Amino acid sequence: MAKYKPYDYHQTSMVVINYEDQLQPGTFEHAIHHLVDNKLDLSIFDPHYQNDDGGRPAYDPAILLKVILFAYAKGITSSREIQWCCETNILFKALSCDTVPHFTTIAGFVSRFPQQIEQLFEQILLICHEQGLLGNELFAIDGCKMSSNAAKEWSGTFAELEQKRKKLKRQIRHCLSEHRQLDQQEPEYSQRNDRIEQTIDTLDKASDRINQFLKTQRPRMGQGKRPKEVKSNITDNESAKMTTSKGTIQGYNGVATVDKKHQIIIDAQAFGHGQEHHTLRPVLDSLQERYRRLGIRKHLYKGRYKPIITADTGFANEANMQFVHEQKIDAYIPDNQFRSRDPKFQNQKARYGKRHQNKPKATKRHVIAASDFQFDPVNMRCTCPDGKQLSHRGVRQSATGQLTAYFEGRLLQCRHCPLKVKCMHNPSSADHRKGAGRQVSFMLDSKRKPTYTDWMKHRVDSDYGKQIYSHRMSTVEPVFGNIGTNKGLNRFSLRGKTKVQGQWQLYCMVHNIEKLKNYGELR
Repeated sequence: MAKYKPYDYHQTSMVVINYEDQLQPGTFEHAIHHLVDNKLDLSIFDPHYQNDDGGRPAYDPAILLKVILFAYAKGITSSREIQWCCETNILFKALSCDTVPHFTTIAGFVSRFPQQIEQLFEQILLICHEQGLLGNELFAIDGCKMSSNAAKEWSGTFAELEQKRKKLKRQIRHCLSEHRQLDQQEPEYSQRNDRIEQTIDTLDKASDRINQFLKTQRPRMGQGKRPKEVKSNITDNESAKMTTSKGTIQGYNGVATVDKKHQIIIDAQAFGHGQEHHTLRPVLDSLQERYRRLGIRKHLYKGRYKPIITADTGFANEANMQFVHEQKIDAYIPDNQFRSRDPKFQNQKARYGKRHQNKPKATKRHVIAASDFQFDPVNMRCTCPDGKQLSHRGVRQSATGQLTAYFEGRLLQCRHCPLKVKCMHNPSSADHRKGAGRQVSFMLDSKRKPTYTDWMKHRVDSDYGKQIYSHRMSTVEPVFGNIGTNKGLNRFSLRGKTKVQGQWQLYCMVHNIEKLKNYGELR
């Protein structure tokens, strides 16, 4: 009969380990170790540690930075899990020299030093520039919407939050009434009474939380010429509700600017707004200031070798087009109709089929068209097919710069109109107190003056513009794929724009360090 050497998985043994031998050249952990020890200036953290004369020695920022960056590269953002890895994982032990920072120390390092994290991001960017990894020829700007440490159930306008507070008060009164009724009955209901008391305490804390927020905060206003109130969030009022392909989230939009040569991220900012068009100017200004501060280029958008800026349709509006035109920035930012003007995409559905063939087709109701309304541009009057005059809501520029007159039917008119079912997209909304009547708009003066949007359309629709814009997706989308899918960094664990931006820059640092490992001198 065959004989085998015995083994026992339950035994323990002493193993002699050399930590530097675990950090093999060519690996990501070695790149972090070499970069932090030899390239980065960590004296920026020294002023925050005032324990020279007394007090307990602090963990070295180099140790904390190494384990955090390596954990993020593995998709680990939980500080408790990072602490556990320092206790059990040999690579984490090698990076931390067998020290085990407490999870509160790890979490505090990420949240307390957003300015220092930005300086580290710039130091790594400068190393990329010195090693020739930046082409400075074409930059692509895009945003990646991620959930944050905030509950979207605690979002709403001030009026909606007030209604929620009143609803909680009604629930508290109902629970108190039930509690009094049970007190008058037999003692066997004491356990149920305890649960009701716990429910009352939970509801009371939620009501006080909303009440405190309404007293100390102001309504949050949106962007634009005519800003309207947007939903606030009690948990993190700097975050926002955002619509993504996977549903509505409460979080931040991580905007990144990527250099085309080696897909190095040269600027990373987080914005608590779902719309991207208002973020273009802050990003361009930040990029100019960073290049000047690092001594890479004094005037980034001037001179013979100024870079080309590309961004998707979310960044396009008349104000942004005017800004890049006046600053003489070589930008290519198309509007949302640029593909419909391209003959190459005319028969795309017939050739390749629709994008979502397996999804059930949504039944779209056909309503009375705006052309069936009688419009008088001289007197600015609009009459509906039923003969009723609509209210004039003003004349303003649309997103494409076209002057447009807007009209809206009064709710009482549309509620009792015999053509309501044929005219309104949602006829049932007219039967409630909330909502509005039928809305129509008409373009004014087809011989208007050219706008900055028209100027950008001409640039993007040209053969050269199409060639330039074709590089945008291949430049920035793989970066988000690497961060969100490969690394698993698809949500923020902090609250507040400043802290979230620091964590977003840590995510981008992981990506840039990997590029340094693959293409720089850290190999």
